[in-house]
Amino acid sequence: MDNLPRFTAAAVQAAPVYLDAAATVEKTVALIAEAAAGGAELVVFPEVFVPGYPYWNWTMNPVQGSPWFERLYRSAIDVPGPYVDQLCAAARQYGIVLVIGVNERGPHSLGVLYNTLLTIGPDGVLLGVHRKLVPTWAEKLTWTGGDGSSLKVHPTPVGPLGALACGENTNTLARFTLLAQGELVHASCYIALPVAPADYDMADAIAVRTAAHSFEGKVFSVVACSTISPEIVDAVAGDDEDVRRMLARPRSALSGIFGPDGRPVTEPLIDTEGIVYAEIDLARCIQPKQMHDIVGHYNRFDVFQLHVDNRPQAPVTFATDPPPPPSPFSLAPSPSSRTDTGTDTDTTGITKEDA
Repeated sequence: MDNLPRFTAAAVQAAPVYLDAAATVEKTVALIAEAAAGGAELVVFPEVFVPGYPYWNWTMNPVQGSPWFERLYRSAIDVPGPYVDQLCAAARQYGIVLVIGVNERGPHSLGVLYNTLLTIGPDGVLLGVHRKLVPTWAEKLTWTGGDGSSLKVHPTPVGPLGALACGENTNTLARFTLLAQGELVHASCYIALPVAPADYDMADAIAVRTAAHSFEGKVFSVVACSTISPEIVDAVAGDDEDVRRMLARPRSALSGIFGPDGRPVTEPLIDTEGIVYAEIDLARCIQPKQMHDIVGHYNRFDVFQLHVDNRPQAPVTFATDPPPPPSPFSLAPSPSSRTDTGTDTDTTGITKEDA
């Protein structure tokens, strides 16, 4: 406690190279290098940055969007896999803690996609693979929900780090689960959302949710949101002027860093691409806890109890070891991409019962 981390964090606000995993990972590595040159020891990227968000779910009916789902699936990535290896290598090369959102192909079933956050340590080790628990609204047309096995806070050189994707930051119980594990640094990963109802201000919504978590938990939050490039508009909207206007709606993205008082540490970035830097001093989390510590003295655990099922949820359970099913995509993990989600689930999504 005498040496609480003090470091520079970076929130990256950028657009992916749409539906191109290889090019997006290359862009990611370049942005990591830029952030590291700016002094960052923690770099947070947007939700499903690799290789993009399924905006067609909001602008097309499900039948029209089905071919786009296949395009996204084919351009998604495997975890572990070569693109994860590249991200791990970049984190190791630049000595940074990395949080980034990806579209992950489910290894147990052709066609399954997860909205996944990867947490990677500065030694290049894959610390966590968190699959978004509940896809939001139209997102249910694309992603399968995750389970509680990945609701973990990871010890890192920048402090105890947790991460949630977009609407999960509205889920009070998910947030409390991380806070109750000692979270002091929270990564919030979002996408630009200009397709919400007309009276919805995404920038304000991100700021409110981020400030709430920081203030309630007395933690620092690093929030990274994607932007919508002209390439994305052209791909999704084509000649439909109504959709083009919708995707160009302002105040659809906000990235920044918030302190334990709920206020931005520095001016957030709205809509445009860039990197927001701020210094985080975890010692600032101590004094506010004297007033409200919702995982300590400012709670009544004799009245309230939260039960979290952190067992991995598998499609089938065998009493003995079955042979793993063949997969056209699965790749053996390399030493730089070891996954530790705190479970005994293998990459087939099959668990074993104890005899």
